Amino acid sequence: MQFHLNGFQTGDPKRYASNKSIANSDQLPQEVDVLIVGCGPAGLTLAAQLSRFPEIRTRIVEQKDGPIKLGQADGIACRSMEMFNAFGFVDKVMNEACWINETVFWKPDETAPKNIVRHGRVQDTEDGLSEFPHTVLNQARVHDFFLEVMRNSPTQLQPHYSRRVADVKIDTTQADAVTLGTEAYPVTVKLERIDDAHQGETETVRARYVVGCDGARSAVRQSLGRALVGDSANQAWGVMDVLAVTDFPDIRMKATIHSANEGNILVIPREGGYLTRFYIELDKLSENERVSSRNITSDQLVAAAQRILHPYKLDVKEIAWWSVYDIGQRLCDKFDDVPVEAVGSRIPHVFIAGDACHTHSPKAGQGMNVSMRDTFNLGWKLAAVLQGKSSPAILDTYTTERQTVAKELIDFDRRFSKMFSAPPKGSPEDKGDGVDPKDFQDYFIKQGRFTAGTAIQYYPSLISAEPIHQHLAKGFEVGMRFHSAPVVRLSDAKPMHLGHTIEADGRWRLFAFAGAGDPTAADSDLGRLCRFLDESPDSPVRKHTPKDEDIDAVFDLRAVCQQGFRELSLDAFPKFLWPHKGKYGLHDYEKVFCSDLKNAKDIYDLRSVNREQGCLVIVRPDQHVANVMPLNAHDELTAYFDRFMLVAT
Repeated sequence: MQFHLNGFQTGDPKRYASNKSIANSDQLPQEVDVLIVGCGPAGLTLAAQLSRFPEIRTRIVEQKDGPIKLGQADGIACRSMEMFNAFGFVDKVMNEACWINETVFWKPDETAPKNIVRHGRVQDTEDGLSEFPHTVLNQARVHDFFLEVMRNSPTQLQPHYSRRVADVKIDTTQADAVTLGTEAYPVTVKLERIDDAHQGETETVRARYVVGCDGARSAVRQSLGRALVGDSANQAWGVMDVLAVTDFPDIRMKATIHSANEGNILVIPREGGYLTRFYIELDKLSENERVSSRNITSDQLVAAAQRILHPYKLDVKEIAWWSVYDIGQRLCDKFDDVPVEAVGSRIPHVFIAGDACHTHSPKAGQGMNVSMRDTFNLGWKLAAVLQGKSSPAILDTYTTERQTVAKELIDFDRRFSKMFSAPPKGSPEDKGDGVDPKDFQDYFIKQGRFTAGTAIQYYPSLISAEPIHQHLAKGFEVGMRFHSAPVVRLSDAKPMHLGHTIEADGRWRLFAFAGAGDPTAADSDLGRLCRFLDESPDSPVRKHTPKDEDIDAVFDLRAVCQQGFRELSLDAFPKFLWPHKGKYGLHDYEKVFCSDLKNAKDIYDLRSVNREQGCLVIVRPDQHVANVMPLNAHDELTAYFDRFMLVAT
């Protein structure tokens, strides 16, 4: 990370120096730019992202009386770890979390079917898929880290708890005026205060945008007249976090267990070395029956787990948290307030995210992960529109991109849950719907990239280009997340990952991979690109960066060279790659990188970058590749950003 740009500061460099909190009053203001409803993973991801923009008035409200302490989701996919790195707290997660390295599979013993026996094991995440591991950590701790980011931000944003949404109204006549400095606040939200000290009081907030991250019973979604539509599997499951004594040998592994006739279990080792989570299959439910009507107790969950684990013993000493649920896969038809027939003629002002617009079973570990990536997708778009940097048309891409992801997730979850709940083929419970445990293991391996979150691809749209030049960098596939790889920073010879230069700060990244030859030569494609970006009136940097901001405030150009760092010198590169910034005009020395030649394969090999021509890889603020093009495609570069970005005023 970089700091001290505008003056030396002592203490934690991640804490913004300010003498007062901008957003810490107990009372909500009458007008805000963005009102977030719900302090779950989706809401806090969005709040953390927007909190770094002091010019955007953001508030987040929550019905609960404070942060959650335990329970709920725990799985953190590799892709979410990459996102946490952009927010600056991935190291904290890695140090505290349990790493999932291996998955083991258990089935009924063919010689003694009442017993279970291990029949397979696989590496949980394939090599090279991400530089970060698949981890498990209490959702409450993830919330803590986001809350810390918010407190340390320029706005020092903190949630307003004990607020319940009573009403949401949208004035579509104000839909066009949405940037900062306008007087339009199209959405009016009425909130009830439900804490003892303010019981019965109401607050009315006018907002430019409202984002409902308030769960499966979302009041924001209901205000839009939208509903979660889908099916129930009529299958009851229990979940419990326990401290237990057991002779089951894989208690510290992720384990799927299929018994002959007692049901199934998913074992998830938890952080700290002793805590374990069990997802336990219970009884089938009748049509239209809810699991709450069964009055299932924690003792019943323990007894079911003990039967399934036979012949191994399980002595539960303490239950930290438990719950029961029924499986259902449900999806909302649209993730914003604009009817399908009005898309393109009306700007969306109310959005829903996370469980408010898609629900599924928790066993694939996708709920928290997909919810956070919903609002990571939305946050930078809201900021860009409010700052007057991008056209409001980009807001339509939130629904089109994230609903496609949610549909893929639900299709996967429906099959995964059915296979997990099915009895082993040939067992006494097999009524023709049994599943061979080996088939389940094969499906788990096949879907590994999806569950890791790295298989998600955004398709061509206003902000995601057609992959016309994909051959120049086959490993940076347009629409998919930017797959990081090792490099060496030229200025200080620091080995690092290129993707770690992408922070959650709303900026676009332009990664210029130099072609063959001397990258410092004035007539090189890299040199010409730098001159174009620096000097041409058609340059996206010059057109879309406000004159009072640093040259990299909107577009952050980084160069990658094929040579080793000892072969090059920073002062030979164009000044655009070590620009003056901040109030003192200090040089930014961290824009140029070299191949890591100590590895058998460097970044050009790992990501199939064309060595002769090189290329320009354009990365969105949410870390997804938006375009790949030749370094000399200056007109094409201008045309791409002209599609949705506004000329700076």
